[in-house]
Amino acid sequence: MRVLASAPDKVSRDIYAGYISAIVNAQKSIYITNAYFTPDRDFLKALTEAAENGVDVKMILPSFSDFWLPFRAGRSNYAHLLKSGVKIYEMQGDLLHSKTAVIDGVWSTVGSSNLNLRSFLYDAEVNAVFIGRDIGSQMEEIFYRDMEKSREVTLEQWEKRPFLDRFKESMTLLFRYFL
Repeated sequence: MRVLASAPDKVSRDIYAGYISAIVNAQKSIYITNAYFTPDRDFLKALTEAAENGVDVKMILPSFSDFWLPFRAGRSNYAHLLKSGVKIYEMQGDLLHSKTAVIDGVWSTVGSSNLNLRSFLYDAEVNAVFIGRDIGSQMEEIFYRDMEKSREVTLEQWEKRPFLDRFKESMTLLFRYFL
């Protein structure tokens, strides 16, 4: 186990670097659960390239949120992710607040960091990273249990969403850096 932290006064971005390194080096699977998903271009690129290269990329994201701005901003990425082969599931019923990932059943993380610039650059966050198949398989089991409580978002369905939703999502992009 290793503890990674970020803070406003810290020059290195260890949590971000850990995620990017694990995603770029993924061979088999990337399973992410996150409440506030408004990543930067490099993070999105890493995820989409992994999916395009045959890695099974699945994400569980919220179907509603306690803060509408990052929720809508995160959804503005769905079409691009879905077109690249990333599978998106939205948690139903419960307010999603988890921040976990398991990659290739070996690299796992759980912590306070959201997948957004605010967490990576400005907030004091801490994540525990675990290397090992035992914890990796447990994390995958939890991910699949959460998937059972989630609804898959398909590209066909996503492209038919109401104009007002599309407008709200596009407007949030103006504030992405601050989310």
